[in-house]
Amino acid sequence: MSVSRDDVAAALSGVVDDETGKDVVAAGMIQGLVVREGHVGFSLEVDPAKGPAKEPLRQACEAAVKRLPGVLSVTAVLTAHSGSAASPRRHTHGAPQPQQRAPQGPLQIPGVKAIVAVASGKGGVGKSTVAVNLALALARLGRRVGLLDADIYGPSIPRMMGIAGKPETRDGKKLLPMENHGLKTMSIGFLVAEDTPMIWRGPMVQSALTQMMMDVEWGELDVLIVDMPPGTGDAQLTMAQRVPLTGAVIVSTPQEIALIDARKGYAMFEKTHVPVFGIVENMAYFISPGSGEKSYIFGEGGARRMAEKLGCDFLGEVPLHMTIRETSDKGEPVVATAPDSAEAKPFIDIAARVAAHIDRALGATARKAPSIVVED
Repeated sequence: MSVSRDDVAAALSGVVDDETGKDVVAAGMIQGLVVREGHVGFSLEVDPAKGPAKEPLRQACEAAVKRLPGVLSVTAVLTAHSGSAASPRRHTHGAPQPQQRAPQGPLQIPGVKAIVAVASGKGGVGKSTVAVNLALALARLGRRVGLLDADIYGPSIPRMMGIAGKPETRDGKKLLPMENHGLKTMSIGFLVAEDTPMIWRGPMVQSALTQMMMDVEWGELDVLIVDMPPGTGDAQLTMAQRVPLTGAVIVSTPQEIALIDARKGYAMFEKTHVPVFGIVENMAYFISPGSGEKSYIFGEGGARRMAEKLGCDFLGEVPLHMTIRETSDKGEPVVATAPDSAEAKPFIDIAARVAAHIDRALGATARKAPSIVVED
């Protein structure tokens, strides 16, 4: 049995906001309603000053829709009303200032020791391929690893990880992450059909990202790898400003047009006080199957030179190789299926360098024992 927008609207009209005495539909609080093949998404617009107090109302809306026959999943997020005068930063322009960073305490993910963002300034540089294989390589090095797909508009992790189906829940409140190749994984792609466009505005994306981090039973993890969306927009700033990132990895190809955008990504993390562990050069060169000769299709050494200029580590280069592409498309990443291969080695080496950065970062935040000085 399929569910329609009218069915969802009728169910939501039975949810009353105690503050106004009106149902949420009549009050105009429901925005961005999307119904696709049993998957429902919408935002509940509220006064930003009353956001936390409206969480029970959001849960009531979600529960009302879940009860409908034919509903497979519901994603309901709280958003600040765009016309509210209570939002003091709605006209703010320019780079975020340090004092604007939201308190990290409430967004600490229980059991997760470190969070590392894998980012790029633009799409098409193979960031997700690097993120997946980096996570798998860290797991191979003995770390307990999770993988979060933060690309709401173009989630690719479900396909790359070879995972299908929907997340389950034990208590009706938190989702259990999907698992394959030894990684705990979460993506909006598990909740909507692969060909369904996510026509959400910035606040909805931000709320969805927060829920995918906080409303998932990640368990005990040494590191959570976050596959960031490309660019430096709302979703990226949400992660950089509101999540206690241990560090970031920038992915770029060698050509200057990609490096220009990679520098913007680096600058965003720098301005939001997130340490950049280093830069990965993807598609660094192509090895001819016949002669073994290297061809620098996109230029040579651009990311290495950029890392030197910025004063950060060059974490390694990954060749443009058919095997890496094919295994990613099949949901059988090369580090998982052929960890001892020449194609997997660059990812293993990069993971070792990232692991060292994580250990140093966590060590720097640990409480230091007082030094004892004995004077003669």
